[in-house]
Amino acid sequence: MRDRYDVIIIGGGHAGTEAARAAEAVLSHHGREARVALVTMNPATIGAMSCNPAIGGLAKGQMVREIDALGGLMGKAIDATGIMFKMLNMSKGPAVRGPRAQSDKYAYAKEVQRLVMGDERIEIIAGTVDDIITERGSVTGVLLSPQAANQQSEAVGEPRILHAPAIVLTTGTFMRGLMHTGERKTAGGRVGEGAAEGISATLRKLGFELGRLKTGTPPRIAKDSIDWAGMEPQSGDDPPVPFSDMTQRSGFVPKLPQIECRVTRTTPEAHALIRENLHRAPMYCGDIDAESGPRYCPSIEDKIVRFADRDSHHVFLEPESLHTNEIYCNGISTSLPIDVQERIVHLMPGCERAEILKWGYAVEYDMVWPHQIDSTCMAKHVHGLFLAGQINCTTGYEEAGAQGLIAGLNAARLVLEHDPIRLRRDQAYIGVMLDDLVTRTPREPYRMFTSRAEHRLLLRADNSDERLTPLGRELGLVCDDRWAVYQQRQEKLTAIRGAFDKTFVDGKSLREIARRPGITPEELTHRLNGPYELPLIERVMTEAKYDGYIARQQAEIKRQAKSETQAIPDWFEPWTIPGLRSEAAEAFKRFRPATFGQANRLPGINPADLTLLAVHLKRPNGHSHEKNATSGHRTPQKSR
Repeated sequence: MRDRYDVIIIGGGHAGTEAARAAEAVLSHHGREARVALVTMNPATIGAMSCNPAIGGLAKGQMVREIDALGGLMGKAIDATGIMFKMLNMSKGPAVRGPRAQSDKYAYAKEVQRLVMGDERIEIIAGTVDDIITERGSVTGVLLSPQAANQQSEAVGEPRILHAPAIVLTTGTFMRGLMHTGERKTAGGRVGEGAAEGISATLRKLGFELGRLKTGTPPRIAKDSIDWAGMEPQSGDDPPVPFSDMTQRSGFVPKLPQIECRVTRTTPEAHALIRENLHRAPMYCGDIDAESGPRYCPSIEDKIVRFADRDSHHVFLEPESLHTNEIYCNGISTSLPIDVQERIVHLMPGCERAEILKWGYAVEYDMVWPHQIDSTCMAKHVHGLFLAGQINCTTGYEEAGAQGLIAGLNAARLVLEHDPIRLRRDQAYIGVMLDDLVTRTPREPYRMFTSRAEHRLLLRADNSDERLTPLGRELGLVCDDRWAVYQQRQEKLTAIRGAFDKTFVDGKSLREIARRPGITPEELTHRLNGPYELPLIERVMTEAKYDGYIARQQAEIKRQAKSETQAIPDWFEPWTIPGLRSEAAEAFKRFRPATFGQANRLPGINPADLTLLAVHLKRPNGHSHEKNATSGHRTPQKSR
């Protein structure tokens, strides 16, 4: 077995798989014989959906489209395995609509495995990483646990070292993961799987400040034990809208049969029961040694306390697969004991006789406070170490996949000695997320929302390709087939935009008519001379409606562009600036912003501080450490 690689990915979840694909694509594009290793405790669980069997949602769906526009896996995988597609927020403007799809979770994992394992340039290694090896502040490899050294024998083998100049760490909820169901505790990051114990100690040794977070999952119940009559149905869209640009978007026909979900609810009796047992819920009572859980996906215990005036909460019953009996109870994530969970489920209308197949549980896990990484996903004080996913204080498959793509891209660029890539806030939701993480240090698991993006009129789900695919092509992420699809679509969009300006009805151009309230794409289709696809007509209509607003946003972005991207040298020491306030110096020291734009969003830094910094950097003595500037990182003490 070889032991030298260009990039090593640790973890086979949504972040790890996107990182592996991105790294391989970029290295191969630049003529390098890509050698990417993906190390995972169990290759059979690569791409597994640990919690809800769905991809996308509000703002999350936009990120999946962005991952796809950059050549990622997630959009293709959900299109191939989706069993209910739905565009959310259709009653609101196009900028805040988000695609979402229920998936056959087992088919989804198999599809991701097919996409990753089918690439011979990505080597899957079954094992657990016990240590990250560094030399003079840069990573050089990883140490696998002895148990992984000989997978075919019961005998404990010798520890194995894998060497690489770039490592992407995507531990999910497995880093010292501990699961709780009532008083029962089990080591692991997901039911039926173990925990990664050694990495936390390694990261502390390397100087990282760690935190501990918690999340949870609901019970699963047997489909054939539910009384479905009388429950409100939730159907998908007809016709559905796919995620990937590589899927036929006009007349899309899903590969798998489509299903519907049903809605039930919690009851006042269940709420009273939960209140009586809060002292037995680790997620709520303090037994879990974690700082916080996800505010926007709270446990049923948290809901009962935070919304005490409510006597009922919706529970969506979502099939986890076409071929199993499992129903996911979306809305009652819990860490309560088994006896209480059983009574809560049986109090829901239609679930009086439900058989519970899997109990809900909470999981606590270690993470790295994200002010210690850059928006490239690379650690600020360990050269070549990239972090992606829940280790960076995020929650959700989509947030993890997006970080993984950026981490894999920049890991490959580091190997190639190319400059790192940072997506801007006006360029992608991915850019918004990473900028938020490194400038605001969330104290709870970060979840993407459209409200977080000040330029959301530009960051719609329908235009992700125009925003990102040319960049992806330039970077080597976008293959020839995807690029051909993009170019063909651009030709059609150019023709439609021209027709909107040149076709007149009663003295008004179609662009002007498109702005009228109540005008539908179908009405405009009849006015166009050509077999144009309805989704593309809808996109141009959206542009027409938002023309004025988009022009103002673009003008503001252009005005701020210089300061937004102006680099702050990594050798800069805040205490050397005469007159800089202590609060600002502390903020510079803690966050180490890479650009003036990032610095402007840091708490404790004001415009006057940035003016002082700009003046200081222009002075000759402001470059006293310039000899280190070209390396892209400081030269820390040697460690291992």
